[in-house]
Amino acid sequence: MNPLTENEIRSSFVNASKREVAQASLPDLSALDWERLEYLGWRDSKRPLGYAVVVIDDVPRGIILRAAPPASALGGRRRSAICAWCEDPIETKDVSLYVAKRGGAAGRNGDTIGTLICTEFACSSNVRRKPTFTELGSDEPSAREEFIERRVAGVQSRSTKFVAAI
Repeated sequence: MNPLTENEIRSSFVNASKREVAQASLPDLSALDWERLEYLGWRDSKRPLGYAVVVIDDVPRGIILRAAPPASALGGRRRSAICAWCEDPIETKDVSLYVAKRGGAAGRNGDTIGTLICTEFACSSNVRRKPTFTELGSDEPSAREEFIERRVAGVQSRSTKFVAAI
């Protein structure tokens, strides 16, 4: 992913009011390893919100997501789940339901769409981890590289499709 500026990020949101965009917290953009990101995702430290920005047809498109309350807050225990974006079968404990209002009139009328995403938006690192022998069926370095490339392409595709559906 190419580095984005604060202005590019703030102007990319397709499902937010001007007030929501102005109130959005941003990560430290200078600390990010942009070459190892398929999308930019982060959580708001003060509110139950998440943000994601993907590039669609060379244009950044951002969304604001509302995190569902953790199961422990509802009196239950947290269940394992697989992130719909990275589909990592190893990192299943830190996945949350995120819901985003749709853009335009549909969103203003309350239409939303949700999915399971890594709570801390760690998909880019998850898809780059060394695959287990069970996942790969081989220890060959070339097979490992191809497997990781497929996973990277998959998270790009699935995150882009979700944002485009907003």
